[in-house]
Amino acid sequence: MTAPLVMILDDEPAIRALLGETLTEAGYRTQTFGRAADFEAALKRSTPDLCLVDLGLPDRDGLSLVHRLALELGATVIIISGRAQVQDRVTGLELGADDYIIKPFDPAEVLARVRARLRGRTAPTAGGDTARFNGWTAHFDRYALEDDTGTETPFSHAEGEVLRLFLEAPNRLITRAYMQETLGGAAGDSFDRAMDVRISRLRTKLREDPKNPRLIKTIYGAGYIFLAEVQWS
Repeated sequence: MTAPLVMILDDEPAIRALLGETLTEAGYRTQTFGRAADFEAALKRSTPDLCLVDLGLPDRDGLSLVHRLALELGATVIIISGRAQVQDRVTGLELGADDYIIKPFDPAEVLARVRARLRGRTAPTAGGDTARFNGWTAHFDRYALEDDTGTETPFSHAEGEVLRLFLEAPNRLITRAYMQETLGGAAGDSFDRAMDVRISRLRTKLREDPKNPRLIKTIYGAGYIFLAEVQWS
């Protein structure tokens, strides 16, 4: 089996070297870039399993790049940034990032989070690539939701992780603790906020009434229930 490919985009040579060395020693293939233009050119030749992206880039707004990676390519994205404000983290997650690491960081922490994300992405699942429910079809092979008219709406890998979790356990309580254990990431306010953002975005894409959602029900103090009959293929 080919080792997962991690593409690293950071304008600081020392950080690129540190991350590249850490991940290579752990058995991953790596490609490093200092400019967004070079990174985007490489995306035409290679399909990464995970991207580590800095927000402070010399030639491109990092947040817009994260949005494209998540929605157009369905890539797993971890932001690594010196921006420590809560709003920066929230915005990154809302745009589709899977995780957010603040500089300065411990390389061991980055490695642990990369492993957690790739483990979640490559783990075998009970379902196939396509799930049908309530007039919707979720295509996990191309990260798209299709309605009963054939109109498709893309979703990010991060949103897809949560959606698959619900679709593989419909009509059952999914606790926050189970979500954290299954999807990875540190427990606490950051994880809870990330889940809130992803579930809110999924509800919007499923055209749910935010005040009275029919599919993704919040059970306050406990977790969520996905109310639907699901068929996998």
